[in-house]
Amino acid sequence: MNCKGVLNELSEYLDGNLEPALIEELRRHLECCDDCRVVVDTTRKTIEIYCNTEPMPLPQGIRERLERTLAKKLKRPS
Repeated sequence: MNCKGVLNELSEYLDGNLEPALIEELRRHLECCDDCRVVVDTTRKTIEIYCNTEPMPLPQGIRERLERTLAKKLKRPS
């Protein structure tokens, strides 16, 4: 496996959905490729942080502007 292959399979790898042979191939690549190892580790940590935090409420002014902008974008011409 090469770096492009790691990126193509990254989501499936982190979700635990790869076939055992592909997992082994990817892990062998990670043993010798620092760049891919950093990408995999950073992505894994980002997912963990995201999943373990509560969403922050938007300040009212920002929420109103966002809703107005979305309403304009979604408005369809008659």
